[in-house]
Amino acid sequence: PWLVSVFTDNAGVIRFNRRLNLVCKVETHNTPSALDPYGGALTGIVGVNRDPMGTGLGAEMLCNTWWYCFASPFYRGEVPPGLFHPRRIRDGVHQGVVDGGNQSGIPYARGGELFDERYLGKPLVYCGTIGTMPPEIDGRPSHRKEIRPGDLVVMVGGRIGKDGIHGATFSSEQLHEESPSQAVQIGDPITQRKMYEFLLEARDRGLYRAITDNGAGGLSCSVGEMSTLSGGAEIDLARAPLKYPGLKPWEIFLSEAQERMTVAVPPEHRHAFLELARRREVEVAVLGRFTDTGLLLVHYRGEPVGALHLDFLHRGCPRMELEARWTPPQIPPPRRRRRGNRGGDLHRLLSSLNICSKEKKCRMYDHEVKGRTVIKPFVGVYSEVPSDATVFLAEYGGREGIAVAEGINPYYSDIDTYHMTASVIDIAVRRLVGAGASLDHIAGLDNFCWPDPVYSEQTPDGHFKLAQLVRANQALYDVTVAYGVPCISGKDSMKNDSIRGGRKISIPPTLLFTAVGRVPDLRRAVTMYFKEPGDSVFVVGLTRDELGASEYYRMLAARRGDNRIGGRVPQVDTGSALKIYRAMEEAHRAGILKSVHTPVLGGLAVGLALAAIGGDVGAEIDLGAVPRQEECGEDALLFAESNSRFILTCAEDDCSRLGRIFAGLPAAQVGRVTGPADGVRRLQIRGLDGRWVVDETVPALRRSFHRTLEKI
Repeated sequence: PWLVSVFTDNAGVIRFNRRLNLVCKVETHNTPSALDPYGGALTGIVGVNRDPMGTGLGAEMLCNTWWYCFASPFYRGEVPPGLFHPRRIRDGVHQGVVDGGNQSGIPYARGGELFDERYLGKPLVYCGTIGTMPPEIDGRPSHRKEIRPGDLVVMVGGRIGKDGIHGATFSSEQLHEESPSQAVQIGDPITQRKMYEFLLEARDRGLYRAITDNGAGGLSCSVGEMSTLSGGAEIDLARAPLKYPGLKPWEIFLSEAQERMTVAVPPEHRHAFLELARRREVEVAVLGRFTDTGLLLVHYRGEPVGALHLDFLHRGCPRMELEARWTPPQIPPPRRRRRGNRGGDLHRLLSSLNICSKEKKCRMYDHEVKGRTVIKPFVGVYSEVPSDATVFLAEYGGREGIAVAEGINPYYSDIDTYHMTASVIDIAVRRLVGAGASLDHIAGLDNFCWPDPVYSEQTPDGHFKLAQLVRANQALYDVTVAYGVPCISGKDSMKNDSIRGGRKISIPPTLLFTAVGRVPDLRRAVTMYFKEPGDSVFVVGLTRDELGASEYYRMLAARRGDNRIGGRVPQVDTGSALKIYRAMEEAHRAGILKSVHTPVLGGLAVGLALAAIGGDVGAEIDLGAVPRQEECGEDALLFAESNSRFILTCAEDDCSRLGRIFAGLPAAQVGRVTGPADGVRRLQIRGLDGRWVVDETVPALRRSFHRTLEKI
């Protein structure tokens, strides 16, 4: 009942409450960021801002999100000709997205990074935006567009240049030596901010009937899409303002020059619309009018330069028929280690690229503007540990919150993309439930980035890669249906390969699943770090012998110089998970949870360490008390990344009450939060034989967590 507009507009729309709709979209800008890291990433964020802006009658921006996948910034191998070193790409992408969002006055909810050498050929740059709009505007449903024959085709915002021509088409192919750098758009967030504020005012005054953005394909797509609502359109490209003379008509039509929107203005509002634009110093141009002829007619200085039937334009492309063949990869597991101290392993995991602190780069992003963040991207006594979810105040003076989280783990794809997809959905949903969101009001956005899955001479394994995609989508269906989490928007990017100097580099199949939910009462929202000595520590959910493709196995493989990361990857038991998540909701309503953490990369050991670092406290934990399958050894209990688990704390007096809430579920008290002993805070984990397998000081763990990327 709370789905409003799904996969029919630039972004998905859901009902948050009777006063507010949420408008959500996540995009990728991978190829442009490979050729021009700063410019490609900047246009990625300002471009995705325009998706909620161009949804329905237009949304107000609430927050941005980001997530990147790079090769190691410490990469010492040969960089293929024409590509940049991963560190240069990382620095440029961060600065581009920072400038795009910070200069637009839109806070960043959260973000993160993953590293793998397979992203050397093409990085992944995910940018997302969440907006809000009232359910009705000027007496009309805010999510509905309407265009009548005779309405004016009006372009608003920046001028058109040669930048971005063929941006959409070159992003849809493999990166190669001839890939044109001029296809990367040039962004200007200040111009876009002026346009955005003007359009919100025009929206509230009812001066236009429909709006969309000039993104991929420029005017060809914006006018081509909008013309379906009236039945046709006729424009003259000579009326479009240009950055400089000399553009040919087809260049004007296809250019993806940024900061532009197309609106349908009723003729009777022409004067008021143009006058408001003049007063707000925003450039607008009346290009033509919408018709009902069934044609998209394009002129230049009165002469016809193009004519397309709308039916052909939107339904004329034949569908591909492809063949998928699934054969499970055979990857051996590493040799199991003998029992003993695992403190060194914990330090190495905390300092690994995928787990270590990214705070230095993340602090460049403004998450405080607008003053709405309740649970911030970094939490803890020293605000140094990443939160599991970010929670925003929905309305000033209200008590409801908007929670945002994500799941991503391409490493499981090396073994099975079905379980990769199921896991990342579970991670995102679990993070929201842990923060206090209602399971009955969570929506998802799926963003697939894949190596070329079409069989060809250049892609002889296309059948297998397509099978990976099929299995991923089957998991997407199975898990979202089981959880009752609808997908409201998404995007796919299917050509994430680079061919340079005769060398082909393909990314691992990667899915970013973003989840947005409703926190009924912000007073019950909970952060992930331990709060005070004496609190009891619980683990909820089964730990299984699921170390395949884990950070622990990948660390062992890197140290031994092999690729023995095989074994069972984490799987999702949706039936068991739902029971746990319902119990979590009850625990939140009871108000007895002091901290909730969802362990992911590095398993329970890393999760406990981060909770202790965040709280600047110690902990004593007994692995023998952790709910588990019988065959679990110490390695799995410490480092398995099994799904649907939480690390909880509550006051000692509330233990029995928490135990009753989780009665009949895999949940147990496993230890307690401790203070300094002899002035030192320690994380101590007792093994199955009663001996300490981890006995490390929290300051030392903190140093390991921060040291890897703090200087670059």
